[in-house]
Amino acid sequence: MRLIKYDPFREMQGMRDQMNQWLGSFAEPADWWDGKTFSPTCDVEETDNEIVVKMDVPGINEKEITLTLSGDNLIIKGERKSETEDKKKHFHRMERFYGTFERMIPLPLTVERDKINAEYQKGVLEVHLPKIPEVKPKEIPIKVK
Repeated sequence: MRLIKYDPFREMQGMRDQMNQWLGSFAEPADWWDGKTFSPTCDVEETDNEIVVKMDVPGINEKEITLTLSGDNLIIKGERKSETEDKKKHFHRMERFYGTFERMIPLPLTVERDKINAEYQKGVLEVHLPKIPEVKPKEIPIKVK
């Protein structure tokens, strides 16, 4: 019986090849994971007064993160630097991603640009984007005659 080392990206490569076959000339082959980029997970929540974006970015210094509002898109960029490589270390497993990231989050509505604020606590970036007053839902009373 022959043992094969498990490689989780082997299946992804097969799926990418199939997608390229299905899409034909429309799909340019791309190296979607080059070992230098990753994509942190995030939640986008809408309340009555604001949109709140929460992104998990543990191990990243807040000075390594930039926020930009471009049109109706919130762009979050950053970098998680890898630990210095030590030739004496022997890893049995490496699952943490390092490198740069960039997330463009389309906002469902227009926000007040001057009142945006961001907080970073316990590895979670939280961005508060207040809605402009005319976008806030307005309840209309019904008159009975």
